[in-house]
Amino acid sequence: MSSRMLIIVDVQNDFCEGGALGVDGGVEVARKIAEQVRVHGAGYDRILVSQDWHRGDTDNGGHFAVPPAEPDFSETWPVHCVADTEGAALHPEVAALAAELGERLEIVRKGQGIPSYSVLEGMVVATGEHVAPLIAEAEWERIDVVGLAYDFCVRATAHGAAESGAPVRVLRDLTAAVHPARIPALEEELSSAGVDVIVAPGRTA
Repeated sequence: MSSRMLIIVDVQNDFCEGGALGVDGGVEVARKIAEQVRVHGAGYDRILVSQDWHRGDTDNGGHFAVPPAEPDFSETWPVHCVADTEGAALHPEVAALAAELGERLEIVRKGQGIPSYSVLEGMVVATGEHVAPLIAEAEWERIDVVGLAYDFCVRATAHGAAESGAPVRVLRDLTAAVHPARIPALEEELSSAGVDVIVAPGRTA
């Protein structure tokens, strides 16, 4: 039997305005995602909500820029989303949604000691399932991807899910990018990889 999945990528305090690695528009994305799930969430069989969950005692495999080195915002980054800190917590809009829906929203954590962009590299906290085989071994009618940041973790997650053979859509208005000027090229890349880039159902561009 085919199923539908929604993956909400890294909508955490550190990736929203005011956070250690805040993306312009992150707070609005959090609000829109929560609204979208309240209206359309029943249409998904599984909803995964990922968190970057880095260690605080290492540079996480070179992921954190170590002073005096400066982050290049491409491969190295300021310290962010350290496990069990406020920065790593879900943004309050998504945290409230998680409280409302309980087990319907399944938390996935990734990046514990290593760079990690794709949610497929993570593990579902409650069940211990690794996401990559969870996606590869099921027959998915559709996987929708939303969240932060569009040009890094959303991009990597969409590519990974598409490479597994699943039909994938990115709901572009439920994302925000680190480098907004690169979005047209990013969307061409995603389309070339077989990922549909659309406006979220029920919304207008």
